[in-house]
Amino acid sequence: MQKEMIKYIEDNKEKHYRIAYSYVKNQEDALDIVQDTIVKALKYEHSLKNKEYMGTWFCRILINNCKTYLNQKNKVIYIEEIEDLAIPSSNQDQIIEIKQAIEKLNMPEKEIVLLRFYQGLELKEVAEVTTKNLSTVKSILYRAIKKLKRLLEE
Repeated sequence: MQKEMIKYIEDNKEKHYRIAYSYVKNQEDALDIVQDTIVKALKYEHSLKNKEYMGTWFCRILINNCKTYLNQKNKVIYIEEIEDLAIPSSNQDQIIEIKQAIEKLNMPEKEIVLLRFYQGLELKEVAEVTTKNLSTVKSILYRAIKKLKRLLEE
């Protein structure tokens, strides 16, 4: 299974970097966290019982490493830089407003919004990565969206 793990890591390295960067907002720290996650994943790959869940298992380790880093450094989570989504430059103000509104969400809300909308995970995958029940993820996401609407209307 080690060859499959290495292939998965190589195929998803940019995705993993973006996830880490979205938490720590620093290139070097994000790279260090991804590297630490790779080491842990390779060290504990024997604990992965079903290779179908390799992606969520790896992301869970990555997110836990990011949270540990943030707790140690007492840093704030920042939303991932929104890449060029072919949005006209006239909408740049909207992008900034959305990013600022997301920053006002609490940690679980930010995490779920980030994983769902910026990483494109399905709700079931978000639940697996965050180790929360699917119904909990749905309610947190619903609450976050309501907050975002309210914040953006202000």
